[in-house]
Amino acid sequence: MLNPKFTISLLLAGVAVASSAYGAEPDILVLVDGEKLAGHLESATGSSVVFKSDILGEVTVPWSKIQDLHSSQKFAAIPKGVKLHGREDAGRVPQGPLTATGQQVQIDPGGPSPKTIPTGDVSNVVDSATFQRAFERSRFVEGWKGGATAGVALTQATQKSQMYTAALNLVRVVPSETWLDPRSRTILDFNSAYGKLSQPGTPTVKTSIYHAGAEQDWFLSSRLFVFAHAIFDHSFSQGLDLQQTYGGGLGFVVFKRTCDELDFKVSVDYVDRRFQISSQNSQLIASTFGETYVRTFAHGILLNQQAGIIPAWNNTSAYSAIASAALTFPVYRHFGLTLGALDNFLNNPPPGFRKNSFQFTAGATYSFQ
Repeated sequence: MLNPKFTISLLLAGVAVASSAYGAEPDILVLVDGEKLAGHLESATGSSVVFKSDILGEVTVPWSKIQDLHSSQKFAAIPKGVKLHGREDAGRVPQGPLTATGQQVQIDPGGPSPKTIPTGDVSNVVDSATFQRAFERSRFVEGWKGGATAGVALTQATQKSQMYTAALNLVRVVPSETWLDPRSRTILDFNSAYGKLSQPGTPTVKTSIYHAGAEQDWFLSSRLFVFAHAIFDHSFSQGLDLQQTYGGGLGFVVFKRTCDELDFKVSVDYVDRRFQISSQNSQLIASTFGETYVRTFAHGILLNQQAGIIPAWNNTSAYSAIASAALTFPVYRHFGLTLGALDNFLNNPPPGFRKNSFQFTAGATYSFQ
């Protein structure tokens, strides 16, 4: 039987030979227990390193578990507290081959002396190509994240029913790198449910609900932003032909962490409501008090949740509220399953219509990220 240490040494030697054949030396990560990994350094923060091992795949290792790390590839080590707003700030960040020993990160930019930074003072380590590309101007069609969902249910018997659901949720943040403060953010969302139920001798029952919105944010700081939005709602079940909302306001990022983010927003809006009964039509001056929460769970499960209360200042009885949530489960590559819900409340719908409308969707999702 082969000695396990001898087998690992053979594998590392094979990886080194294969890498040399392609003209690139592998990065080497040595753990405090003496174990060596050959592969490619992907990124790092002040607490851990993301390393793609040729044997184990991608692993995340705390700095406290690392004895030595050597990479001949060029990296940018961004110290904590350094604000990067444009290409002119890039010169303040050392770039070059990376070595880490004894909780110290050393970057060799090719000058007289390497730059040394304690691992606890490192904000992010990214490869130089990604670092330089982050300051390039991106096209509007680039950088979108989110997904599109579609579902269908059909019944052909004495009763005939058709139900179609669709959803689209897209976000574009500029710049897209998490280690840069955002300058702007564009949000697009759409939810729709349409269906018909018919049987001999009875009127056809129709369902038609949709909600669409667009928002543009401009960040004044990493936490504070101003925004403008436009929102469109239709609900046949509530007698609402179309509600148009236009306005803008101020938003605040309550917290933004690796796995989740919570935003609060308040706006001043003009609302134009058109009902099936025209005598109920109204124009309102209102405000939207809302929140948005996004969280990524284990295995890539994604939660998107929004809620808002909309009081009308020139007609206090014409208030409304809306809440939505979508949970996406990855299945295969870009494809997944999404379960979603949309609840819309109108305090003063036309006579004969309910105040509340609830929509549940389930369908296949294609993710753009």
